[in-house]
Amino acid sequence: MAELKPREAVRRMAPYSPPTAGRAGKLRLDFNENTVGCSPQVVQRLRESLSAEALAVYPEYGDAKRELAAFFGVAEEQFLLTNGTDEAIQVLVNTYVGEDGEVLLLKPSYAMYRFYAEVAGASIREIGYRGEELAFPLEELLSAVTPATRAVLIANPNNPTGTGIDAAGIVRILERAAGAAVLIDEAYFEFHGVTALPLIERFPNLFVCRTFSKVYGMAALRLGCLFTQAANAGYLRKAQSPYSVNALAALAARAAIAYPGYVHSYVSEVLAARDLLIQGFERLGVPYVPSRGNFVLFRAGGRAIEIRDHLRARGVLVRDRSYELPGCVRVTVGTREHVRRFLDELEKAW
Repeated sequence: MAELKPREAVRRMAPYSPPTAGRAGKLRLDFNENTVGCSPQVVQRLRESLSAEALAVYPEYGDAKRELAAFFGVAEEQFLLTNGTDEAIQVLVNTYVGEDGEVLLLKPSYAMYRFYAEVAGASIREIGYRGEELAFPLEELLSAVTPATRAVLIANPNNPTGTGIDAAGIVRILERAAGAAVLIDEAYFEFHGVTALPLIERFPNLFVCRTFSKVYGMAALRLGCLFTQAANAGYLRKAQSPYSVNALAALAARAAIAYPGYVHSYVSEVLAARDLLIQGFERLGVPYVPSRGNFVLFRAGGRAIEIRDHLRARGVLVRDRSYELPGCVRVTVGTREHVRRFLDELEKAW
């Protein structure tokens, strides 16, 4: 039989295969996760709620949507629960970007922006971060917007650079790209403190997403939120599977926001640990990019792979990014204890 041919857009894509195997029992400084785990109250709530009957029925989201809307300060009609922010990106692209529509991305950035734009068959234009400091290229992005632009996808702060943009810059982008869906991905908002969420009422082209995978320590449950004006949310729901978020994820989110002190404590620890990491880099003479997230990109030159492998052999996982930023390695900032262990092992290899 003849081979069944996929769409041309899919044939052209490079596969995305994150190195997620063999991480158990190691110090996880490679995926920007919470390095100590979710709140104990989340685990307790899940244990109390698990039953054969509960797992046999399709999820209901009423309580989760009501409580999350109150927590984020929006109306229930102004957001969607999504299967991680990956689904938020997918639903937005599926709703607003047709085949050959133009999508603006920054480079380097989160791989899923390009992934879903390519699946849709969109025309992709990339604007590079500026210079050695990898600063946000605001003017270049504004100049790249055309009437053909259907979506602008931005992480703030950006992964893997750690650099970001302020609220005034976001407003300029929204005004310039008035005919496009502008997504501000705030996966690392808690470490940065800048949000576009209050701008939703003012700008009908604004979409903001948040995740429970990072600071909340719930990456395995796959839960995110996509915020926008109510009219937009109605269209997005048409493009979303009705049960894409599992019941345990929705329940865990309710428990997580009920105990915000856990997250506040973890953020304080990470910010202190980030300062400690920077001090260590400066002591060792390691070039780095100042970061607003829970990770820092450092420059290891031609030894990037060698250093990554040395650390891995010592049970410390970091992420090589030299395939898109030559010589660069990204390290997640966990606790101060985790940073001390990383620096001790790095010093042996440096």
